Amino acid sequence: MVNFKFLCSLLCLLPVNALAAVLTVSPQDNLQAAIDSAQTGDTLQLAAGKYAGKIIINKPLTIQGAANHATIIEGDRTGRTISVAAPDVTLKNLTVTASGLSLPDMDAGVFLDKTATRAQVLDNHILDNSVGVYVWGAAESLVQGNTIVGNKQLRVNERGNGVTLWNAPHAKVLHNDISYGRDGIFSNASNFNTFNFNVFHKLRYGVHYMYTNDSEINHNIAYDNTIGYAIMFSERIKVNQNIAWNNMEQGMMLNYANHSEIIGNAIDKSDKCVFVYNANHNRLMNNYFANCGIGIHFTAAPEGMKVQENSFVNNELQIKYVGTRFMDWAEGGKGNFWSDNSAFDLDGDGFADTAYKPNGIIDQIVWRAPAARLLVNSPAVSVVKWAQQQFPAIMPGGITDTKPLMKLPETDTLQKLREWQQKHQAA
Repeated sequence: MVNFKFLCSLLCLLPVNALAAVLTVSPQDNLQAAIDSAQTGDTLQLAAGKYAGKIIINKPLTIQGAANHATIIEGDRTGRTISVAAPDVTLKNLTVTASGLSLPDMDAGVFLDKTATRAQVLDNHILDNSVGVYVWGAAESLVQGNTIVGNKQLRVNERGNGVTLWNAPHAKVLHNDISYGRDGIFSNASNFNTFNFNVFHKLRYGVHYMYTNDSEINHNIAYDNTIGYAIMFSERIKVNQNIAWNNMEQGMMLNYANHSEIIGNAIDKSDKCVFVYNANHNRLMNNYFANCGIGIHFTAAPEGMKVQENSFVNNELQIKYVGTRFMDWAEGGKGNFWSDNSAFDLDGDGFADTAYKPNGIIDQIVWRAPAARLLVNSPAVSVVKWAQQQFPAIMPGGITDTKPLMKLPETDTLQKLREWQQKHQAA
């Protein structure tokens, strides 16, 4: 005789997903009704075709489209095309489009509410929305493998961001291609986030951090933006092995970004490779700064900055340091590589025999009084430059590299930059 109590007990012990069903939905069906009638843990397999947007998902479900992204969820140009209000929801292989365009109303292609913890937005095409994916407090959410393209008709400052995060701890944004938004990823008041292996282009900022702490930005590529990576008012950030190429104003901005590490990045072709404003106790190491108007521009003299084993290559001005404090960039007895350093290494130890100083008295004068540029080639200026070389004690405060490297350090990111440039230019 069957013990029904025993069977019921076993069923209760099974995980919810073990009882979940796969439900096929066609474009002729009412998608919202299908969501409402599904059971927790079910998968809705959407056939190719168009579905009306502004749907709300209020239970743990998987919504999966055709593998070729021919499943289109289309809004009506108001509100949010998909809103997720339940935990453990997965959206996969969908094309999501035509959200509203109101930034104050937080319109978005995909909106993850605070209750949408552990949401997964995977391998979707999220096109022509305001914000692509809005992570509004959804902790531990994952946005991965998506192509996110904003509304190209709007001016840049009228567009939404590719991904916006607010107070979404432990959220991850990985392997996405984001373009034609305002910022690629905008993170505000969010901690312990990971943004890795993304590509950002045709944006204002590739990554924009505000009040975001204990997070990491690694292995990303930002090109053809206004600024590649803008790190502002944030603490303990790891910015490692990223590429910034052909960004108009700055490859990277550090604005009151403190106690952070910027290691192994490659920045090429910007007005300024790096702009540092009142950013303290940071470590810059093994970076490549090349072909910029200014390699690094410092203002509001940084405290506790450690700079070593970086490469400054073919920048019009390697360093602009507006300050009188003396700083030695040879931490641990090893300095940086300077492409314009005409020096000798007679003992063959890999370091130049003389210190390198990127700025002198004339630089300081020109920065403070730009009209003085008219006198740069005058005999008087030539005498001052000669005196600096003969009597180093009269040099102004600023940066000195007492152990400049003689050889350009090769890094994996620099090799990746070269490969990327060849591929992109060939295309």
